[in-house]
Amino acid sequence: MNIKYLKKMTKADIVNEISRTTGIEKVAVQTTVEAFMEAIKGSVIDGKNVYLRGFGSFVVKQRAEKTARNISKNVTIKIPAHNIPSFKPSKSFVNQVKDQVK
Repeated sequence: MNIKYLKKMTKADIVNEISRTTGIEKVAVQTTVEAFMEAIKGSVIDGKNVYLRGFGSFVVKQRAEKTARNISKNVTIKIPAHNIPSFKPSKSFVNQVKDQVK
């Protein structure tokens, strides 16, 4: 499977690809992928950043308080400071995408 020609890849596609390349049963791969995602989500929810060398980092970013407008009601609203999850790809990952994705 040549991934660079895919428009999107779902969790099922990832499970199928890992199962095909490793020979591990799809059920076991799916359980592992889901456990991996839950571990990442749990760590980020707890405020811990997750660093995967050569891949990237899942980090918590803080957004500052800001003022916005509700156009339909023509009122100004204040959006409080809040945290959001973010993914920052590693430099090597970014360079691979720059060089190989057309």
